[in-house]
Amino acid sequence: MSREIYLTGDRPTGKLHIGHYIGSLKNRVAMQNSGDYDPFVMIADTQAFTDNARNPEKIRQSLTEVALDYLAVGIDPSKTTIFVQSQIKGLPELTDYFMNLVSVARLQRNPTVKSEIAQKGFGEGIPAGFLTYPVSQAADITIFRATKVPVGDDQEPMIEQTRELVRSFNSAYNSDVLVEPVGVFPPKGQGRLPGIDGNAKMSKSLNNGIYLSDDADTLAKKVKSMYTDPLHINIADPGHVEGNVVFTYLDIFDPDKQAVQVLKEQYMAGGLGDMKLKRYLIEVMETELAPIREKRQTFAQDIPEVMRMLKDGSERANAVAEATMKDVRHAMGIDYFG
Repeated sequence: MSREIYLTGDRPTGKLHIGHYIGSLKNRVAMQNSGDYDPFVMIADTQAFTDNARNPEKIRQSLTEVALDYLAVGIDPSKTTIFVQSQIKGLPELTDYFMNLVSVARLQRNPTVKSEIAQKGFGEGIPAGFLTYPVSQAADITIFRATKVPVGDDQEPMIEQTRELVRSFNSAYNSDVLVEPVGVFPPKGQGRLPGIDGNAKMSKSLNNGIYLSDDADTLAKKVKSMYTDPLHINIADPGHVEGNVVFTYLDIFDPDKQAVQVLKEQYMAGGLGDMKLKRYLIEVMETELAPIREKRQTFAQDIPEVMRMLKDGSERANAVAEATMKDVRHAMGIDYFG
């Protein structure tokens, strides 16, 4: 019985943070280790150029940082094909074909893209590549005939757009060459980790994240600066749990749910200080993140080996993609010379 294929990835625009870890990375590792999938994980450098075209050095430096984060959390190159997007020759070709099957109006309606355009403040200067990156993303998924795509909740519109493009292609060329993927989303309540400043989204651009590479002192400093309850002035004052970032993190990272519930009750009744609560969270997070940090430091000692791993993975991925493109060209009737 053949295994399902999953495809997912990240843009190399900086190190990955614990929002990526909770929202997607942990799920990828679990799926990889289940033995039920052929996993493909992509470092999306081409997509990163859509809003970093004049800063290629940032992308190049981030390439190895993202690779280190992957290896540190347990993405295993012997089980998962880790590859670099720009090295897959068929992707620009398939993207071009998809461009003719979607309207500009449909791209402008994509809620994820609309939100990101507003966040980045492009105004009237939206790069064409940024507006159309859902099409490129659809090519990324379908060129590997991925059936499952582990992503965060905010990527659901992208998966739906991919499904639409698959249907359009298969209908236009009377084929079943491409496969409609299904999104695999994080457990309920873990789709998006707020920033330490209380912002609804942890983001590199907002500088409100905790990174997988952060050392113990940096982690502690960031937790101590976390947004809590602005009305909880004195320890004796009753505090609010809802909207309190410390409790949001405890709900996700602390496996002892009963202990968290006791802390919530104490905080709401009054008598539990924010700093004591934060020190407890530091211990909880250090338990989970310290092994990741140590593995990352080990892999970082041999960057040439990390690059060799990416090269090997890209070559394997390229062979799979070219097999799909052969079928795509045949379905379109453009394999003119056999």
